[in-house]
Amino acid sequence: MSDRTNRVFTTGFKERAVLRLEAGEQATALAAELGVRRKLLYDWSKSYRLLGVAGLNRKRGPKPGGRRSSPAPERTVPADPLAQARARVAELERLVGRQQVDLDFFRRALRLTDAGSPSGTVPISTRSSKP
Repeated sequence: MSDRTNRVFTTGFKERAVLRLEAGEQATALAAELGVRRKLLYDWSKSYRLLGVAGLNRKRGPKPGGRRSSPAPERTVPADPLAQARARVAELERLVGRQQVDLDFFRRALRLTDAGSPSGTVPISTRSSKP
């Protein structure tokens, strides 16, 4: 896509595009019609949801909600014991989810290294085995 030059879109153009996208139009068809990349439509939509029309006037650089620009969200402690328990359960579920993603990654990596062994056999484990 090196034949495209950097174009500047008006706020009104971006807003109309986002509203059409949120109304249910397919992103691929809308992007082709407007002559923009589909990812750009999604970026505009995200900025619009976070900051409204002001989000569509942002200059280049880190977008709203970027990883580096926002500190860790502060969690308030609910006064209700049931709400506290639910918040704790949600926190633990997030932790388990992250751990599951890590485990899946390492399982796939191990399978790839096992499949790539020259002898075609499973390599000997480096863990020490205690009788």
